[in-house]
Amino acid sequence: MLEIKDLKKNFGNKKVLKGINLTINDGERIGIIGPSGCGKSTFLRSLNMLEVPTSGKVILNNDKIDLNDNLSNLRKKVGMVFQQFNLFNNMTVLDNIILAPVKQGLMSKSDATKEAIKLLKKIDLEDKKLNYPRELSGGQRQRIAIIRALIMKPDIMLFDEPTSALDPEMIGEVTKLMREIAKNGMTMVIVSHEMSFIKDFCTRVIFMDDGNIVEEGTPEEIFDHPKDSRVKSFLSKVKDI
Repeated sequence: MLEIKDLKKNFGNKKVLKGINLTINDGERIGIIGPSGCGKSTFLRSLNMLEVPTSGKVILNNDKIDLNDNLSNLRKKVGMVFQQFNLFNNMTVLDNIILAPVKQGLMSKSDATKEAIKLLKKIDLEDKKLNYPRELSGGQRQRIAIIRALIMKPDIMLFDEPTSALDPEMIGEVTKLMREIAKNGMTMVIVSHEMSFIKDFCTRVIFMDDGNIVEEGTPEEIFDHPKDSRVKSFLSKVKDI
């Protein structure tokens, strides 16, 4: 379980997060939606301290997270998938995947390689293990980025706009893999503008605006019966739901 209590984040005089309170239970798939610039990605990045909160608490499985902790231990438990893949272009696909578990002492290089190849087989990309990221399509790179996070066996996976950099035909490749991961009970938090995917995939939806959670509920409650006028206005302009 992940608990967020009165989380605030300022950039200089700009208040980006204004006091977020949220509890994420094991196995939930949380979709975070809202207008650009409302604080969605900052909130997501604060959950594993890629952005250091100005104040507030993040509590993972009853343990408060702060900068005095070993953040590498935190990032073993909280995986992150980025919009722009964040693969190392000078390393092969295989080396990208095994880097973190070997460097952090979770696996030997031999064991990590075996696990990486097993994961690559699952997504039909074993034949790309010695390729470099620049030689792959966007959909292939994002799937590699996902299994790079997955090999760490995290408790929670965070997805920051995982399909926004992809051509439409590649989005299905990535969302299919996310659905496969969900079948195993992975807790997932997803920031996305793909409203139809959020509505269909997530168990709970959070609407953010101006650094606050404005409304939350089931996909049906948020998309079909929103209560707040700001949510209604936002969804009225969305075409893919």
